[in-house]
Amino acid sequence: MSPTQVIVIVLVVLVVVAALAVAVRSLGRRRALRDRFGPEYDRVVAEQDSRSAAERELRDRERRHAELSLTPLSPESRARYSAAWEELQVRFIDSPGETVGDADELVTRLIEEQGYPTGDFSDQIAHLSVEHARTLTNYRDAHDIHLRNTRGEASTEELRQAVVHYRALFADLLGEEPLGHPTPEQRHHPDHDATSR
Repeated sequence: MSPTQVIVIVLVVLVVVAALAVAVRSLGRRRALRDRFGPEYDRVVAEQDSRSAAERELRDRERRHAELSLTPLSPESRARYSAAWEELQVRFIDSPGETVGDADELVTRLIEEQGYPTGDFSDQIAHLSVEHARTLTNYRDAHDIHLRNTRGEASTEELRQAVVHYRALFADLLGEEPLGHPTPEQRHHPDHDATSR
């Protein structure tokens, strides 16, 4: 074998090894994004033109999230929010439409107190997705029902579902279930097991 052939073979091997290293790194980054964003990863991929554009968007969310000054809740704040949530769920029986609006406001206050921006809903979702991606579908659905309720288009069952959805994000943000026991409405509802999770 001539020295030129050896050099060509070595160069080809180096190019293949480099390509494999890039592919492995890319797969590792993709896996990390999938693990971190869960269902939000698939949602963003479906919304974007390409997987690489979606992954750029998710990495950009991570970068913007890192710039936030997030503040953990004090034990007093946790207790205050838990009590407010309990009161809200009890009021649902008498005024479901108003309660859904109150749930939206309470969740927004909790988000804001922790240091997340609360202006534009899509920006809010993007910031929350970095640490709370697993409950974002619930939040989107609850917010959608809330908006339909303001137009008088939501049924009582949809309003109940909105409160359940808000509770999922609320518990995720609080880091614990807001209630230690079911409300009267939950005890008598056939979906109690689903609403108490």
